[in-house]
Amino acid sequence: MDYALVMAGGIGARFWPESRQARPKQFLPLFGSETLLQATVGRLMGLLPPERVLVIGSSAHEALLRDQLPQLPPENVLLEPQSRNTAPCIAYAALHLARRDPEARMLVLPADHLIGDVAALQHVLRVALEVAAEPEALVTIGVRPTRPETGYGYIQFQEPPLRWVGEQPVYRVRSFAEKPNLPTAERFLASGDFLWNSGLFAWRVDSILGALRRWAPDVLAPLEALGEDLAAPEALRRAYGLVPKISIDYAVMEKAETVYVLPAEFGWSDVGSWMAVYELSEKDAHGNALRGPVVALETSHCLVRAQGRLVVLIGLHEVAVIDTPDALLICRLSKSQQVKEAVDHLQLRNMREYL
Repeated sequence: MDYALVMAGGIGARFWPESRQARPKQFLPLFGSETLLQATVGRLMGLLPPERVLVIGSSAHEALLRDQLPQLPPENVLLEPQSRNTAPCIAYAALHLARRDPEARMLVLPADHLIGDVAALQHVLRVALEVAAEPEALVTIGVRPTRPETGYGYIQFQEPPLRWVGEQPVYRVRSFAEKPNLPTAERFLASGDFLWNSGLFAWRVDSILGALRRWAPDVLAPLEALGEDLAAPEALRRAYGLVPKISIDYAVMEKAETVYVLPAEFGWSDVGSWMAVYELSEKDAHGNALRGPVVALETSHCLVRAQGRLVVLIGLHEVAVIDTPDALLICRLSKSQQVKEAVDHLQLRNMREYL
């Protein structure tokens, strides 16, 4: 049967001061009333029933996970004792799912992305599950780039298509590329054979476990050794202390031979900074995206989010103002990626009450 795993373990440091350790980005309603996590699970409805949707996140956020996703069965909420990036997360979930259904096919989705066209997403996910039925197939979904973006990873595919599923081409992956500088991103766009790496995957549970066993045994072995104790919190905590902190791309996808990519377009954004929130938000006649009690005079192209007290701007342009009860962020929108550096600075100064 088909299942989905929603990964909800990120910390969202670039969205400080709204995103905090106690309530990271995926639990925030950045657009409308739904949180990013709720929207991600909602997109799966109609594709899969709630009993076949799993979510994995930090044990510190168990109450948030259960409160925001009451439609999921309690046993479908998997808890990690610590964040070790996506490879251990996927390994743990795959072992859990293999015990439930050894023949399962598994979608993997980040909890904090934005999708504009849900029907197009569901279509390509169905195709991905079909391709993933093949033995050892590891399937990823690439988004056709529309600009030379330096904030995304890239996937290079190999022409010609290996096969077609209806009108959907299926390519073998040639290489993965990390976030490029601008000249490299421009070259990727011009080449026509690079896609944005969406972080969406599909595979059979036995396929991903086999790939982890071969390419990343240091990730899988401590977890697999737990056997029947896989769900025991203390045993899991000890096992997580042994696994490396590594992404599934580094651990498996860049090494395996049977990796395929499906190009798609479904209005995707990984919402990686306050600049992305600004770009994706509704704006007034002056290009301002305002939320909460805000007055903006002679101000244009600003993102302002106020919680409670009135925020007044006069004569500002291309600025983000994020006001929370105990912290205020003011930065150029073009510098919003550097918010993570401010969070790192707070950690160095041991200012934990603001993290």
